[in-house]
Amino acid sequence: MTSEPRTPPQPVPAAAGTDVLAGLTDVLAELLEIEPDRIDPRQPFHVLGFDSILTAEFVAAVNARFGIRLAAAVLYDHPTPAALADRIEADATGPGARADTGEQDGPAAAAVLAELRAHLARILHCDPHEIDAREAFPLLGLDSILGAQFVAAVNSAYGLRERPVTLYDHPDLTAMAEHIAAVRAPASDAAARTATAPPGPRAALTPDEVNALLDAVRDDMLSVDEAVTLLSSRPV
Repeated sequence: MTSEPRTPPQPVPAAAGTDVLAGLTDVLAELLEIEPDRIDPRQPFHVLGFDSILTAEFVAAVNARFGIRLAAAVLYDHPTPAALADRIEADATGPGARADTGEQDGPAAAAVLAELRAHLARILHCDPHEIDAREAFPLLGLDSILGAQFVAAVNSAYGLRERPVTLYDHPDLTAMAEHIAAVRAPASDAAARTATAPPGPRAALTPDEVNALLDAVRDDMLSVDEAVTLLSSRPV
């Protein structure tokens, strides 16, 4: 007996009469591997056992379920499933709700996305085409160390000073590309900075230096933010 191929679930608009809280509970139950009726929607996420990785996975799953674009930081302001459900329903039915939740990337964001994908592929040692731009960073294999390396590479490429926590607010490549496209300086400003920059770029970090830096982070001798600062000051 052959089984029919499974069809991937389609996003369910939150404003179409859907019980958002029930949907969130289903997502939670699947992630936590428990029955939905064991979840108290008034219980804070941290009490349910959420850490940074589970937070990213949950928000990515919620975005896929409802076809929306929440950032992981939303759980700080809406710390329970019930509060998050209220937020999603308000966004879907409020006066500023968007009818179209599809791809909204402009040309600038699309160009940044291609560059970010290439940077991330080098860090993950994979082909850029293997990276799903809508997949949450932790699901792609990005931990705190690799995340710091990625943010350092982004800072070096665009002359920015982003911190690793930006990956929580912009939890996938598409969101990160839109953020970078919005905040990066115009080309004319970049040219002006180049003209006034001190001559002679600093030498790139050697592989041994990078490994030593990562070892220091793992051994708690250096914070992730301090490592990012060091990485950002010299090309990798």
